[in-house]
Amino acid sequence: MPSSGRSAPPSRNLPPFRPRFTIGILYLGGFFLFFSFLQVLPELLRVAETMPPGPEQEEAARRVMQEGLNVLLSVLLSLAATSLGVYYSILPGMRTG
Repeated sequence: MPSSGRSAPPSRNLPPFRPRFTIGILYLGGFFLFFSFLQVLPELLRVAETMPPGPEQEEAARRVMQEGLNVLLSVLLSLAATSLGVYYSILPGMRTG
């Protein structure tokens, strides 16, 4: 088979692709949702136990979610959890070395 005169480019040792920033953002969002849910869970359970199913229960649950959620606390807790997970190399995909 005739050669085309072109040789293969020299192989470079590229570092493996690790999307740490993207994974970190996903962890941050996941922890935010988790801590937000934990904040309103007791009140949602109370609404579910005391009210019969129907539109009134849905409206009460919506009100509890809007009034009982402390967004700043959820953001701070999710930042702390993500930071500690990265520092102690606990979170998969965020481990170094």
